[in-house]
Amino acid sequence: MIRASFEVPWSVRIADEAPLTVMVMDRGDAWIVPQGPAGDGDPVHIRPGDIAIARGPDPYVCCDAPATAPRAEIGPGQVCRPLGPAHVGRYKDLGVREWGEAPDGPAQMLIGTYQMRGEITARLLDALPPLLVLPTEVWQCPLTPLVAEELVKDEPGQEVVLDRLLDLLLIASLRAWFARPEADAPAWYRALGDPVVGRALRLIQDDPAHPWSVTELAEKSGVSRAALARRFTELVGEPPMTYLTNWRLALAADALRDGDAGAEATVAAIARRVGYGSAFALSSAFKRVYGVSPQEYRT
Repeated sequence: MIRASFEVPWSVRIADEAPLTVMVMDRGDAWIVPQGPAGDGDPVHIRPGDIAIARGPDPYVCCDAPATAPRAEIGPGQVCRPLGPAHVGRYKDLGVREWGEAPDGPAQMLIGTYQMRGEITARLLDALPPLLVLPTEVWQCPLTPLVAEELVKDEPGQEVVLDRLLDLLLIASLRAWFARPEADAPAWYRALGDPVVGRALRLIQDDPAHPWSVTELAEKSGVSRAALARRFTELVGEPPMTYLTNWRLALAADALRDGDAGAEATVAAIARRVGYGSAFALSSAFKRVYGVSPQEYRT
């Protein structure tokens, strides 16, 4: 996470292709102008306390006014390049997690970026618009002051603290977004609130390696096998065992990509962790869904 600080006029084009970026307006105001394949979208005004979440990979412009031309562009890897010789050195590192023009500029944003898109997170990202804004009139985030306070610290473990705060900020913001009466939440998200199906979903997500059956899920959810199968399919959009398979394979795909079990993790170890008895069993199911073997996917 960083704090970006600007002097008016200012404008930065964001083309980093990041899957998700969370922006909190900490001081002053700003405009965000989406730039999709079909052209620029409607500018969105954000004020102090407002939270904006941009879903990549489409670029967008953050600026003091929609008419202000971008002075710099942020590309993949968070590399900043000036847009024209007059803007060389205009935006730069100002200190620990501080970036922009002046350390105490009139416009300040707290920004957290997720650089990688996973199979699990894709289920949520695909349900979001390219840009969503939660104004303070709709929801006042209690985490914002804590994030602002932690950003200026330089203590052991600070990056871990900020990563977790960013996760909390994102989760709380999305809960507030989907809680709106007009929200179009994905089926599985709405199903989590169901006393029966929500219980079955949490059992699967909390322990994917368990040899679940519809019968056992139904028993633990307090209904008959037929009732669970019918209600689960109705609310989630797919049968329980299909959801379980897709969840396990998504977990395996993220483990293969991230190397979260260590670079030396074998396909067999990942298979056991997500509920498959052997590397062969995982490979067969994985190739059927993703079109390549786990080793090819990892490469």
